[in-house]
Amino acid sequence: MTFSPTQAPGSFDLRNSPQGDRGQGIEFQKYCIAAVIPCYRVEREIQSVLLAVPAYIKHIIVVDDASPDSTADLVTRSAKEDARVLLIRHPSNRGVGGAMVTGYRKALELGAQVVVKIDGDGQMDMDHLPRVLQPLIDGRADYTKGNRFRDFKSLQQMPFIRRVGNMGLAFLAKAATGYWHMFDPTNGFNAIRAEVLAELPLDRVDRTYYFETSMLANLYLIGAVVKDVPMPARYQGEVSSLLIHRILFEFPLKLLSTFLRRLVLKNFIYDFSMGSIYLLAGLPLLLFGLMFGTYKWIQYASIGVPAPTGTVMLATLSVLLGIQFLLSAIEIDLRSVPTEPLSNSL
Repeated sequence: MTFSPTQAPGSFDLRNSPQGDRGQGIEFQKYCIAAVIPCYRVEREIQSVLLAVPAYIKHIIVVDDASPDSTADLVTRSAKEDARVLLIRHPSNRGVGGAMVTGYRKALELGAQVVVKIDGDGQMDMDHLPRVLQPLIDGRADYTKGNRFRDFKSLQQMPFIRRVGNMGLAFLAKAATGYWHMFDPTNGFNAIRAEVLAELPLDRVDRTYYFETSMLANLYLIGAVVKDVPMPARYQGEVSSLLIHRILFEFPLKLLSTFLRRLVLKNFIYDFSMGSIYLLAGLPLLLFGLMFGTYKWIQYASIGVPAPTGTVMLATLSVLLGIQFLLSAIEIDLRSVPTEPLSNSL
């Protein structure tokens, strides 16, 4: 994207735009779309990222999360050339989630209709931005996110640690958030409709690198439709912020907490269905069968006497019925993914 000398800051010359912007860019200019860019130690990439943001983005909200480098100074310099750029600085580091919450609130204050998250490290190819935005514009989704696992050739370029971590987390994130159809839960390229964003309890959104999964968990509880958008990832040799200790220790505990919270709220607070009954019956039966069977096995084994048939059958039947009820609850949960968007077409 280039600016001609006669252009005002923030204006755009379609003759100089990428091919993909000429058609969809004109269409998207009708809407108030804001981009939130959380920044921490991205002084090498931030200016090129800002230059790549298409002209149909009305507001570019850069949140400097107390970055110790010159990121803020470079953004300030860019803001003098592009009136769309707005810099917000955190006095202390709040994490990517904290930076996004700050940016989200500012976007709502500015009257944005759609808010897109763009990382400041240059990983995201802006050519895919229209595909992220279009389902929101059309009212086919409330929240869209990138999926890097649909392109095998591009997937091979992903660092091995990231590939293993993301694929290992994917299934756990499905169970924790309730969005069984989605993949690549930690993908940072996402967008949301403003009216849906306004319904979210932003104070409950996780402030750490668990932010994306936390967003999905909260979106599920309000019944938002999430759509995966296949896209390749770009890796330019930067160091991953998603460290292995976070994958092994922090994420499983957070995922378990998210899963239990969703289970209770969905089945016993916000709604009560056959899935709730299956859980109420299945879990106690399974636990009783396992504990009773184990206790009786130890008791009779210690005296060298075979357990009575009735005792064995009671424990076995309890376990089988518990498993069957829980499988039925899982089946209902699989079919409970939101399918009707909360928002209409813009």
